[in-house]
Amino acid sequence: FEIMTKIFESTIEEFVIELLQNQGWQYLSPEEQELERPDLSDVVLKDRLKRAIESINPTISEEAREQALRQVLNLPSENLIDNNEAFHQMLTEGIEVEVMGTEGIKGDKVWLVDFEHPEKNEFLACNQYTVIENNINKRPDVVLLVNGLPLVVIELKNPTDENATVAKAFTQLQNYKNAIPSLFYYNAALVASDGLDAKMGTISSDISRFLAWKSSDGFKEDKATVPQIETLTKGMLSKTVLLDLIRHFIVFEKSKKEDAKTGLSTIVVVKKIAAYHQYFAVNKAIEETLRATSEQGNGKAGVVWHTQGSGKSLSMVFYTGKSVLKLNNPTIVVITDRNDLDEQLFDTFAGCKQL
Repeated sequence: FEIMTKIFESTIEEFVIELLQNQGWQYLSPEEQELERPDLSDVVLKDRLKRAIESINPTISEEAREQALRQVLNLPSENLIDNNEAFHQMLTEGIEVEVMGTEGIKGDKVWLVDFEHPEKNEFLACNQYTVIENNINKRPDVVLLVNGLPLVVIELKNPTDENATVAKAFTQLQNYKNAIPSLFYYNAALVASDGLDAKMGTISSDISRFLAWKSSDGFKEDKATVPQIETLTKGMLSKTVLLDLIRHFIVFEKSKKEDAKTGLSTIVVVKKIAAYHQYFAVNKAIEETLRATSEQGNGKAGVVWHTQGSGKSLSMVFYTGKSVLKLNNPTIVVITDRNDLDEQLFDTFAGCKQL
């Protein structure tokens, strides 16, 4: 039984790696990783990131590219969520740099990822990604890197173990966050799986906010006989979907919380990522909006039917954020039929200004 358990554990890891390879992810074994990361406290593959910055920003001076690289590797805070938000802004909006030219100091922007052309980026899948921080050695099961940046961490529990659950994998991810936080400064999404069921969330999601990705293609839900880890890997972790999710479907929602005893207010930051139904519905709505507003369009984009508790306020935020980029900064009018919805929607939009 022990031998079977060990075989099965590695098989799940191999299965996920194989699914990723089928989608064009390149596999880097633990031995190959060590050659690129002689210092295991470095969580970023610096040489790969440097090469990516050069190829994506060919017209920008070497000095500016070096400046951008330093900013990525030296994030401004000791706090995990603050660093994660600062990095997310660099990733999705480009890094502002200042360069001395013939006419004085000039501002420029350096990109870490080519969002418009996914094929121009480097996608690496690594298993047993050892990280040492404060003399603590941890080894997450699978880490996915884009241009050398560790954007996704996957924890896989063994399905032959009756105690293995998605909740156990989630707890393990929380342990990693506490022990090796620097890996999670760069994290976009977490995946917890018991080898069959799989759920995804962010570094600030609690277990109830880790959700299954139920469709590979956005047209229909996969059959219940298909392991969720397979659906999630084929659907959410395809190159185009992952980059789209990162760029348009992540928010850092800020709200004010008051301590009843002291009366002191603090700003609470929660990182949220779209669930599969929000992702596919918003993209379909954007597609229809582009058609409806085109020269031949009839001006009617259609209706999105929401169920209760589906996160419709955030879906509206995601739709608005993407519309701003796709439609040359349109005006969005929101009509509600209840005062409390006015406040709720205003708070949601105000708390997600970055997007």
